[in-house]
Amino acid sequence: MIRSAVLVSIGVAITAFFSFWAVVFSFFANAENNVHKVANIWSRILLAICGTKVRVIGRENLLRGKPQVLMANHQSDFDILITLAHVPGQFRWIAKKELFAIPVFGEAMKSAGYIEIDRQNHEKALRSLELAALRIREGKSVMTFPEGTRSRDGEIKAFKQGTFYLAIQAGAPIVPISIIGSGEIMPKRSLKIKPGKVKLIIDKPIPVAGYSLENRHELIDRVRQVIIRNYDAYRDAGKAGIKDVQTDTKTAL
Repeated sequence: MIRSAVLVSIGVAITAFFSFWAVVFSFFANAENNVHKVANIWSRILLAICGTKVRVIGRENLLRGKPQVLMANHQSDFDILITLAHVPGQFRWIAKKELFAIPVFGEAMKSAGYIEIDRQNHEKALRSLELAALRIREGKSVMTFPEGTRSRDGEIKAFKQGTFYLAIQAGAPIVPISIIGSGEIMPKRSLKIKPGKVKLIIDKPIPVAGYSLENRHELIDRVRQVIIRNYDAYRDAGKAGIKDVQTDTKTAL
């Protein structure tokens, strides 16, 4: 527990330092992209300090130069660091409003062009999705956790519909991402941090053409099943000591 307390204290200090510089960089040209790069460095440093090693599988499935909606399962606060550090390219987070209320850190998130969403207020949530759609039309990708909150037991919960509405309206393909192992590093509602290994599985983009608001549940189920399939396959392979498994993704990087 002492180790965790020290790591949390160091993490807060590092976060404050990088948040300050992110706000500073926001006053320069190409601000959002530069601030996102700062966030990438910040997350890599925190993962290294905490002894978190990440193996990425399927990086080649990401689209190059085209906007996409990235969707990942969510078990730990470390999922934010893991995706920031190891999902290549520029993207903008759709994040809960509470994070934007954190002094300096919240300003840094705004400087990066991340999008605040208030899930308790339907009208505000719709406005946030409209802003996210604008980001996509500008050529930017967005990242979200469709479960809406962290899973306590490791099982992938039901997906909320909002970001699927966004993907359909914007015509942007959805990239399913499975994160395996983060819940063991720092579980929900715990400050205890353990070193560990995480796998980040990036599957092929799923086109939204042919889907509408009327049949969006079919799209939701399709994306969720891909995330669950990869999650189960790589988790079970790890338990059995198997190095690789065969999925629709390409060879591990």
